[in-house]
Amino acid sequence: MNTAVTIAGVTFQNPVMTGSGTFGSGMEYSEFVDLNRLGAVVTKGVANVPWPGNPTPRVAEVYGGMLNAIGLQNPGIDVFIERDLAFLKQFDTKVIVNVCGKSVEDYLEVVERLADTDIAMMEINVSCPNVKEGAIAFGQKADALFDITSRIKKAAKQPVMMKLSPNVTDITEMAKAAEAGGADAISLINTLTGMKIDIRRRSFALANKTGGMSGPAIFPLAVRMVYQVYEAVSIPIVGMGGVSTAEDVLELMLAGATAVGIDAIGLLESQLVDFCDCTLAVTAPQELRVKRIMARDSITEEYARSRIAAQKDADYFRAQCDYEFVNDLPTAEKAEHAAEVYINTIINNLKEETER
Repeated sequence: MNTAVTIAGVTFQNPVMTGSGTFGSGMEYSEFVDLNRLGAVVTKGVANVPWPGNPTPRVAEVYGGMLNAIGLQNPGIDVFIERDLAFLKQFDTKVIVNVCGKSVEDYLEVVERLADTDIAMMEINVSCPNVKEGAIAFGQKADALFDITSRIKKAAKQPVMMKLSPNVTDITEMAKAAEAGGADAISLINTLTGMKIDIRRRSFALANKTGGMSGPAIFPLAVRMVYQVYEAVSIPIVGMGGVSTAEDVLELMLAGATAVGIDAIGLLESQLVDFCDCTLAVTAPQELRVKRIMARDSITEEYARSRIAAQKDADYFRAQCDYEFVNDLPTAEKAEHAAEVYINTIINNLKEETER
């Protein structure tokens, strides 16, 4: 079964990718997650020059998630190309570079430096404060978003995906501005602005006072905004925000996302690792699947082949029964794709049942 998805002419082997800012640039988590199993690695934000980030403390735990005010600390584009991009070349996965800046010129400098690299796409973080517009984020004013999108699109050699901020009155207005500016795709949601006060110390939990909230508590907001944007624009969407289970991935895709970004903790949870593994196992050549199952479960080749054969028959029957799950979706194409992803989850469940 083919689980590949295509966004702006770029084909990803499966719809699961990392969320920018949660996974470093891949090197930090490569010992814990096989990067080859991902549809894409989305890097941490990269600026034209090194950014030191905000003073500490930068992170605070809150109910249902966490607040962070890292301040987009990064080594700058020179170090990023020499160190991080060079590291990622060894993996069979697409690379999407998140770009940040404090002015349009900052963004353009990074975009131009990336022009000669072999990255798949750029994700433009428009939640950065625009220093020339009173520090209001680029993504909070439709005209500013249109302007930066159109200027980046003119300079870019790779597809451009604009990452929208949820801290706006109408997310569809921002999505339409990005589309009108020439964006090839949209990603959302970024974190929501929050605050935590330590009542015992009577001080702010974060040195920056406010921070971006992430975690499972924001997931329903992400679903709602992805659905609204899907109804408002015609370009592809990468959904994200509070994703913690394979069911969350499917839910965002049913809302309208073509692919889904998840954070490092989500990838380290067994269910999402199994989800990534399942999407690859379904499409892998037969011999590779046999070897993978033999190594993973310490079983003989004969038993591995018989398990694959048994699953194939069961998968077809259950897929026919469960296809109604997506019958009420807006388009037949979306329903077919969502069904394929849903079938992958069914296969994963069958693996567990067989092993029991």
